[in-house]
Amino acid sequence: MADGRIVEDRTPDAFFTAPESDRAKDFLSKILKH
Repeated sequence: MADGRIVEDRTPDAFFTAPESDRAKDFLSKILKH
């Protein structure tokens, strides 16, 4: 979500393997450091 609206409405697999929005890509790059 961003500013109260859903940024990506996708399956979990699609969200984690190929995010579309820059916001999701940034978020995942911060939490998936391994």
